Amino acid sequence: MNTYVFRTVRKTEAFMTATVTASDARKNFDHWHDRSRTEPVRITEHGRESAYLVSAETFHALWSCYRKAIGVGALSDAEMALIMEAEVSNEHAYEMPDLDETSDASTPKHGT
Repeated sequence: MNTYVFRTVRKTEAFMTATVTASDARKNFDHWHDRSRTEPVRITEHGRESAYLVSAETFHALWSCYRKAIGVGALSDAEMALIMEAEVSNEHAYEMPDLDETSDASTPKHGT
């Protein structure tokens, strides 16, 4: 059985996003490219979210925070000791909706 460690980041509603259709994004790319320097631009196609246009600064900030899940076996003894000693206050405890946001079909379920 494999055990995985995940890091969850809460999303914030304060993050502004402009929305544009794919057709309008193609026709007015210069405008939306400029707009993406100040806020992410959500691109929709047939009424569904299909892509985001973000500034290079935003992309690099997001990429630098990206972490893949790693198997527990890849952690050092010192890292495992830190995890075992860690305590999470009730203020930062996860809730079930948090788990639903991060799970998908490829994520191993507990106990499987």
